[in-house]
Amino acid sequence: MKLVKPVIVALAVNLAACASPEIETPVAPIIKVAVADCVFPNQQPAPNWVCDEPIPGLDVQAVGIAERSDAGFAYMKDMAKSAAFGHLAEQFKVKVAKMVKKYMATTGMGDDQTVDAATSSTLKTITSKTLEGAKVYKTRTGPEGRLYVLVGFDVEKTAKLVKAAVKNSMKNDKALWQEFKAKKSHDELAAGIAAMED
Repeated sequence: MKLVKPVIVALAVNLAACASPEIETPVAPIIKVAVADCVFPNQQPAPNWVCDEPIPGLDVQAVGIAERSDAGFAYMKDMAKSAAFGHLAEQFKVKVAKMVKKYMATTGMGDDQTVDAATSSTLKTITSKTLEGAKVYKTRTGPEGRLYVLVGFDVEKTAKLVKAAVKNSMKNDKALWQEFKAKKSHDELAAGIAAMED
């Protein structure tokens, strides 16, 4: 019996300790890991322009990529610029086509067939020479060794190039543009199209 009493007392003390208010242990805060919107092929964060996010101040822009080469940085830059200018020409053509169509539709000039013909005629005048004045705005070497180049035009340069493309089309396809010229001068027409937003 003498042994049972100390065991009962020890159990009672332990139970009393368990009944006392619990001490809160601090919980580790949840850490949110930011996931980059744009990543290089190896999943490291990349500048957003690499993924074609618009850059403030640029109206038309394009990215060119050059694979890593033993020929050196200058060669890679030329290759990336060449690719970027090719993409820029396509982007510019899409923008011009939208502007011509929107202008013609807004002003009620011509039917669908003549609007399409005017658009097509304008696009034919856009060549690599048209893109003179495009600038390289950014370059970045990715962790995988590729070179990324951003080229583009600001709004003012885009408007000048659109005007030039429309005027060249008018010069090259006088019969097509005659109907439109009757309503406005070539300068007014070109300026009106260049002022359209897509």
